[in-house]
Amino acid sequence: MFVNNKIAVIDSQDALIGNKAYDLASLVDDVRFKTSKTFKDKVYNFYISKQKKIDKVKFRNDFEILSILRNLKIIGIFTRLAIKDGKKFYLKLIPYAWSLIDMRMNKNNLFNELRDLLRIHFKGKIK
Repeated sequence: MFVNNKIAVIDSQDALIGNKAYDLASLVDDVRFKTSKTFKDKVYNFYISKQKKIDKVKFRNDFEILSILRNLKIIGIFTRLAIKDGKKFYLKLIPYAWSLIDMRMNKNNLFNELRDLLRIHFKGKIK
């Protein structure tokens, strides 16, 4: 749709009000589109630069938490779709979901325990 002579998007999926970082995490870390870390950082930094009142540390933590949760959920859903519904093509997206999780946990001590837990229970998926 057009708003003030610019293209705009209405995201009505689930039609919920939630954490502002969720939509950005969904866009930046979408498993269907492989993008470089540099590109992901540019999109993230552009969004942050447009925010007037934001706690950047809290927002970054929220962003990383939500990206990790979203990708863990995707791994489960895609596994179910492959096993239960025979939609095996989803399996090829799972390794990238693991790499996104690993990337988001990589430099944040907030995730130390989660990283250890995932290493134990999902050997070889997390560095």
